[in-house]
Amino acid sequence: MEISPLQKERLKYQPKLPGMLRNGISDICVREGEATQSVADQEKIRSLFPNTYGKKEITFQKGANTSASKKQVVGVILSGGQAPGGHNVISGLYDALKATNRENVLLGFKGGPSGLVDDDCVEFDDAFIDAYRNTGGFDIIGSGRTKIETPEQFKAATETAKKHGLTAVVIIGGDDSNTNAAVLAEYFAANHVGVQVIGCPKTIDGDLKNDDIECSFGFDTATKTYSELIGNIERDANSAKKYWHFVKVMGRSASHVALECALETQPNVCLIGEEVAEKKMSLSQIADQIADSVEARSKTEGNFGVVIIPEGIVEFVPEFGTLIREISEMLAGSKTEEFNALQDWAAKKEFIRKGLTAESYKVFDILPEAIQKQLFLERDPHGNVQVSLIESEKLFAELVKNKLDERKKAGTYKGSFKTQFHFFGYEGRCAFPSNFDADYCYSLGYNAFMLIQYGFNGYLSKVSNLSRPADEWVAGGMPITKMMNIERRNGEDKPVIRKALVELDGKPFKYFEAHRAEWAVKTCYTYPGAIQYYGPSDVCDLTTRTLALEKG
Repeated sequence: MEISPLQKERLKYQPKLPGMLRNGISDICVREGEATQSVADQEKIRSLFPNTYGKKEITFQKGANTSASKKQVVGVILSGGQAPGGHNVISGLYDALKATNRENVLLGFKGGPSGLVDDDCVEFDDAFIDAYRNTGGFDIIGSGRTKIETPEQFKAATETAKKHGLTAVVIIGGDDSNTNAAVLAEYFAANHVGVQVIGCPKTIDGDLKNDDIECSFGFDTATKTYSELIGNIERDANSAKKYWHFVKVMGRSASHVALECALETQPNVCLIGEEVAEKKMSLSQIADQIADSVEARSKTEGNFGVVIIPEGIVEFVPEFGTLIREISEMLAGSKTEEFNALQDWAAKKEFIRKGLTAESYKVFDILPEAIQKQLFLERDPHGNVQVSLIESEKLFAELVKNKLDERKKAGTYKGSFKTQFHFFGYEGRCAFPSNFDADYCYSLGYNAFMLIQYGFNGYLSKVSNLSRPADEWVAGGMPITKMMNIERRNGEDKPVIRKALVELDGKPFKYFEAHRAEWAVKTCYTYPGAIQYYGPSDVCDLTTRTLALEKG
């Protein structure tokens, strides 16, 4: 297979490990911490996970290895959406396995958790692993979103484990995937299957984060990739001086990606969903905020600018959330067929007017017609509106245009408003991992094996002190149940890992808040450029601005 010059160089890169993992497997011991409890709903979570709840946090340190020596047959699964660095988690896990005993085996289950259920796997060897070191993507074994939750699935997974003599399974994924890892760990423990389950924290959205998990892997690379593109757009905007660019970025449930990209590039406007919800901002108020920047800049800098919008912004707007809920209720049961049978949009709109409250219809009526139709054309398997498919960048541009037209009539605005639209999502999910993600992911995989070696089950591989150089990183583990609470999902109470939202009193948002008024009016763009792999460490080994501000 032909590979690019960059890939040839990246294959030679040796990821850096935390200091305590550099001494060799034989010189690593465990320091136990305090017993843990879930972040909320302690009694309910305890009752659901009686065999894995309340375990102690642990840290690895230099010392004599006291783990039992045995041959390990470990399975690894990539679960959920892709994130840069997944291949390095597998590489680190493989290297630690083989450093302990060359007879140890690593099996890759294909296509996500379904590979374990369907017994679809491949055994890794040196040549197989070496072709994927420091590369992006999940193509080494593929990924999937299957949840192991039915009795039949649990039975099939157990049979697969026994067939191959598995001693452990490592699940690399986000909050839902690691919730599933905890459920599988509990099942294996309750049924004396003899298989440990370890999770690794992955998501480019950045919302798998808490006091213990400082950063999910992939976030650094994805935001650097998006920031490079946004910086290029800013340079173009400043060159042509005739367009307002509306850029939507990944992040449906939280605005971490938008905030990090804003800290990297200093756009004129960046919407933060958590702030919108906190202040109960309406669509009209958000449009006014953007229009204020457009009007002010037209008088000084010119008719150009850049706006960053998180993917899930409309879900944070209270009035829009109410509208979505009313639409779902309105089309429940046979009413969907009744609505679809109407011949033209005018008839459908009248049906909608009668089905919504006056307040919600008022919100609906100000939406561009294309957005109105999107609310009714795309439904998920449960009949709900797929909010992530709404072109919110076009929605806000249209609302801003209407505001500016009103200001022109009032004589306060005399500029022009031409727009360009962008959505950066898949562009960042499989990029070559940054040095930070390459190091972090390799460490997570290597550390996952240490958790296996010492017999832990239902734990998350944890590497912390990430704002410092890698030799100062701290490796260890925490029970996955510590991150859990109970949430309502599809009409049922479910144990899930709590998503982390942008903290409005946190240092990253406070920094953004302190500077955005200047960015809104002046041209303060910064151009981070392409991800740097080689050169001075203060360029190549930088972590995210978010983490630097939080830990600085």
